[in-house]
Amino acid sequence: MERLNYDHLLYFWLVAREGGVSRAAARLHLTQSTLSGQIRTLEASLGGRLFERVGRRLQLTDLGRLVLPFAEGIFTLGTDLMEAVRSGPGNRTIRLNIGLADVVAKALAQRLIQPLLTPPGRIHLVVREDSSDKLLLALVAGELDILILDSPPGPREGMRLFSRLLGDSGVVLMATPELARRYRRRFPKSLNGAPFILPGRATALRRGLEEWFERWQISPLVVATFDDTALITVSGHAGSGIFAVPSIVEREIRTQARVSRVGEVEGLREQIFVASAHRQFRNPAVGVLLEHARKEIFKKDRPGSRERKS
Repeated sequence: MERLNYDHLLYFWLVAREGGVSRAAARLHLTQSTLSGQIRTLEASLGGRLFERVGRRLQLTDLGRLVLPFAEGIFTLGTDLMEAVRSGPGNRTIRLNIGLADVVAKALAQRLIQPLLTPPGRIHLVVREDSSDKLLLALVAGELDILILDSPPGPREGMRLFSRLLGDSGVVLMATPELARRYRRRFPKSLNGAPFILPGRATALRRGLEEWFERWQISPLVVATFDDTALITVSGHAGSGIFAVPSIVEREIRTQARVSRVGEVEGLREQIFVASAHRQFRNPAVGVLLEHARKEIFKKDRPGSRERKS
């Protein structure tokens, strides 16, 4: 069997990361023609094109998208190896790259990652927040180990993804104490015409809220729509309107934003998923997060076993 030339694979990886031959060649101190020739040699050994030119830009082909996560894993593992050797036996720092969809409540995200921060120094945690679509591309490119989002990623051309349900939570409506008192009476019918700050239309929570509004024949006054949950909470704290949060972090949000409960959205559950480009999670730190979520977070908000809220 023909052996893989790892220098050529490194050149491919850098061109993919830098977005073009010229920038990668500058980093490698090679001429563009030399680098292009090395990429063609790798393509010949793999039996297909890795890049195609679209306008002035290089884009990965289907083969390129297949090879890139493997290249990312190989060179990330090499970096981890050198860090482990420098640290010495028993002192290895594990690096975990997490993508966090901006629609996931920040208070919930903080609770999920908390066990990865203690004791300090054992896990180097890198969290990247963005839209689900952009994070999915980064996941497939090997830049992220896992992605935390509000719905399982659907089938996408050229992407092989795996996901599992991390847990789910009830949903409550929050507002400033003044607004909460006003709309708590005769809830939920009192919400007809009430000011609301809603999540983006592409989110699972938005779709669930709209179905709930329709079921109760509620026509809310939508004053703002935000994808970022932090902006939703800040605007709710400022008194701009009523907003929805996972009941599992109601206590934290009530304290931090100084808001009160208006009422519970009966029958609506917000789900949180974790996605990976591999069937089995390769990073041992992911197991810590999953176990913590299962035992310490979501079990407290299962139907029939939730805390009573005042």
